[in-house]
Amino acid sequence: MDFINEAIQFISENVYLRFIAILVLTLVIAFILKIFLKVVLKPLVKKTTTKIDDIIVKSLSSLIFYVVLLVAIKVGLQHFELRTTVLQSIVDTLLVLIVTIFLLRIISHLSQLWMKEWKFKTKTSADERLIPFLQKILKAVVIILAVIFAFNAWSINISPLLATAGIAGLAIGLAVKDSLSNILGGLQLVLDRTFKVGDKVELESGEMGVILDIGLRSTKLKTYDNEVVYIPNGYLANAKIKNFTHPDVSIRVNVEFGIAYGSDTEKVRQVVLNAVKIIDTVIEEPEPVVQFLKMSDFSLDFIARAWVKEYTEAYSTKIKMTDEIYNALNRAGISIPFPTRTVYTKEVK
Repeated sequence: MDFINEAIQFISENVYLRFIAILVLTLVIAFILKIFLKVVLKPLVKKTTTKIDDIIVKSLSSLIFYVVLLVAIKVGLQHFELRTTVLQSIVDTLLVLIVTIFLLRIISHLSQLWMKEWKFKTKTSADERLIPFLQKILKAVVIILAVIFAFNAWSINISPLLATAGIAGLAIGLAVKDSLSNILGGLQLVLDRTFKVGDKVELESGEMGVILDIGLRSTKLKTYDNEVVYIPNGYLANAKIKNFTHPDVSIRVNVEFGIAYGSDTEKVRQVVLNAVKIIDTVIEEPEPVVQFLKMSDFSLDFIARAWVKEYTEAYSTKIKMTDEIYNALNRAGISIPFPTRTVYTKEVK
């Protein structure tokens, strides 16, 4: 026991031996941590439903040894009073480099995971273009921060460089603000799931059609006149959009009509309901209804409402309903009025 105490005291008094002891102890701890990550933690994270923790553990296990070793060297060098020397700066730079490599690996693996698995859960190609773009942005941010910390390790004043970069970034941002707005708008559309490819939508500007593709900068809308409209994503992200497929694909069809004053309103309801119910695309639940809306200047205004299973059947069903209602009213002898105007003239003698 005395021998051990004397050895410890001798090592603690000798800075070189103390430094070597710290390195040896660190190597043992680093080796144990690496084994723990591979043998214990790695099998545990494989049992989870997400693969994000697998990516983190895999990246960490390959770098943890070097991180712990460099931290030990950094701590050991404190006893040599080399805080401002080249060796101390090299150690700090290597630490920054290892952390940077770790973060870059995480970003790359997460983007690959998205492209391989999660992209198939969305019916849009926007995420396939946005993810690589965001990956490049995140990597650029990490590298810029790494350079800043590396300069700081060598006690280099980067304030003038940051000021210049800020002015340049402001100029570039003003030049490409519209493109950035469209790109971020596309990301917002994907995350909010405003619509997907194949949805029927109507914009507040009046365009109506089916979504063909959600791109990085614009969205393609195919109108019912077989025209393709390219709409900037920045505009769509702030626009009022009517999506006919939400909350489901069923939709109500409305047909307005008028009858002459003096007609039996109850008979009108029954005649029109019978005409609407025989249409194949009209579903029974919710059942069709005919409502008396108001008494206009020259007619009694009604509206017939019926539901169809899918929005793709709405237009053809409305055309069919209009035809059936008109013929049914004629067969029943119910007059359909039209605007009239009486003009009085005064004879001048």
